[in-house]
Amino acid sequence: MATPVYVLGGVQTDFAKNWARDGEDIYDMFRTATEATLADARVEPRDIGTGHVGNFVAELFCRQGLLGGFFGLVHPDFAALPASRHEAACASGSIAVLAAMADIEAGRYPSALVIGLEQMRNVPGAEAAEHLGAATWTGHECQDVRWPWPHLFSRLGEEYDRRWGLRHEHLMAIARQNFDNARRNPYAQTRRWQFTDESFTADDEANPVIDGMIRKQDCGQITDGAAGVVLASEDFARDWAQRHGLRLADVPRIKGWGHRSSAISFQHKLDANRDASHLFPHVRMAITEALGRAGIHDVYTLDGIETHDCFTTTEYMAIDHFGLTPPGENWRVIEDGTIAPEGRLPINPSGGLIGLGHPVGATGVRMLLDASRQVTGSAGDCQVAGARDFATLNIGGSACTAVSFVVGR
Repeated sequence: MATPVYVLGGVQTDFAKNWARDGEDIYDMFRTATEATLADARVEPRDIGTGHVGNFVAELFCRQGLLGGFFGLVHPDFAALPASRHEAACASGSIAVLAAMADIEAGRYPSALVIGLEQMRNVPGAEAAEHLGAATWTGHECQDVRWPWPHLFSRLGEEYDRRWGLRHEHLMAIARQNFDNARRNPYAQTRRWQFTDESFTADDEANPVIDGMIRKQDCGQITDGAAGVVLASEDFARDWAQRHGLRLADVPRIKGWGHRSSAISFQHKLDANRDASHLFPHVRMAITEALGRAGIHDVYTLDGIETHDCFTTTEYMAIDHFGLTPPGENWRVIEDGTIAPEGRLPINPSGGLIGLGHPVGATGVRMLLDASRQVTGSAGDCQVAGARDFATLNIGGSACTAVSFVVGR
């Protein structure tokens, strides 16, 4: 990357918090995340050049649009802040980050505040599922399906099974690991949840079928929450580091990025990629472009990955798309412990979407934040020892949009 972009700091809210139950709305969430992000990054509001918001469906859950207008309510210095809102379903936060990076790389602004957020626990579960279905091809797919996303990501698993074979116990190993990782994360929605061994089996009472091969523990969570980061140009970051007694080399930076999109229709993707080596070539392209821009030619030189696991089948897919195994041999790194917290290449030490939670618009920003914390040794009990380079993969829809970042020092 010719123009470095640095991550000065950031926060995520407690993903276990139900904001509506506490009498708070999406603006309260936005304000809390914004103020805490500025405090963590040690940046004054007057020093922010532009604001970017990642959000999927606030209009449906909260009847609220124009989220960029919240900045001006938070602080008087944001009264004329240039702000934008970005939507790409579950990849909304990453798209907001990309837009902020572009502003910095173009020299428009020296710094950017990025907030990703979603409030989704203020409506019943069935209504939430209907709202989230807006990222399917409305009127064309999932017409007679009660739970659109479990249905589509079951079909993802079924396609793996058709091509290479897939055992559900490998998916359950992914689920168990993410829930276990989340117990160490003080921000995780499920950190206090209790399970039995039967919870990770084909027991229809302890782990009921939701749709197809997707059972309860295969699913990411309906979550409220926000995450924020302050991004900066090299000059801004250098001055900032000097003021705080740091070296620029100690400040995490985005070393690589990749962004690709495909058709919104899940069936279209399957048909178009029928003879491809990977199930989703565009996802593979986004990842390899991020690694390439970061100068990483062997995925195993990474120290860890934060990947999209809206369902266990999604993380299963990410394993071979990152290149940890050849396509269809994903089970090998599950069985041998490669992706475990102490393994050769840990995946989702945060707990991921399954364990940590998935406030849709916040997820991409949260992943970038966690990667930044890992490479600065500030990830607490989730820390991967000695981490210097961490990658992310954030997808929107049925893998329609794919964004990958590499963060390092």
